[in-house]
Amino acid sequence: MATLQLYKAKKSFGKKEVLKEVSFKVETGKILGIFGRNGCGKSTLLKMVFGTLKASEIELHLNGIYMNPLNLIPKKKIAYLPQHSFLPINDKVRDIIPIYFPTQEKQDRIFYDPQIAVISSKKVSELSIGQLRYFQVLLIGNLDREFLLFDEPFSMIDPLYKVKISELLFQLQQHKGIIITDHYYEDVLNITTKNIILKDGISHSISSKEDLESMNYLSKNSEIT
Repeated sequence: MATLQLYKAKKSFGKKEVLKEVSFKVETGKILGIFGRNGCGKSTLLKMVFGTLKASEIELHLNGIYMNPLNLIPKKKIAYLPQHSFLPINDKVRDIIPIYFPTQEKQDRIFYDPQIAVISSKKVSELSIGQLRYFQVLLIGNLDREFLLFDEPFSMIDPLYKVKISELLFQLQQHKGIIITDHYYEDVLNITTKNIILKDGISHSISSKEDLESMNYLSKNSEIT
């Protein structure tokens, strides 16, 4: 079992202190959910952990050993799925897969996924939001990485693909540690093993919808914040 642990991460943009003290731990076989209102720093935090955004302060340990986030990418320990699509819109699904997976075995794992088989001849621009997001999660999830960061994988997709992505994340969880953010709190709570919320730049442990209400993230009749 591998462990990724973050201690007291901080990030400021000029005089604005977005993250003041954020800590968490995630292990392979677990899914950590990160909640917070728009602008609270969820995406910023994922980029800091991934190493594409410099933190004001950060202490990251992999299996108890200090790691510079910039080393996680070349050491192939972590993968990140941003909110916005990163795939070339004029390429077909079947032509993108070999770019990520050089071996036939890995390619077949993607090609023969039931959701991908029916869209393999389509261009990325022709995919629905749900199809595109599922394809992206499948690509990132099958990379040879111990830890996966997913920024809003459920956002704006139809219920069918929410279910399919949840099932896929459950499968990936068997061998990987996963960190997920999303405003669709019920979809997140249904799959996570632990959760935190970012409020006023500080991380707090939570475990239920009631905790989200007590932290003023949700009103009692809220669906999305």
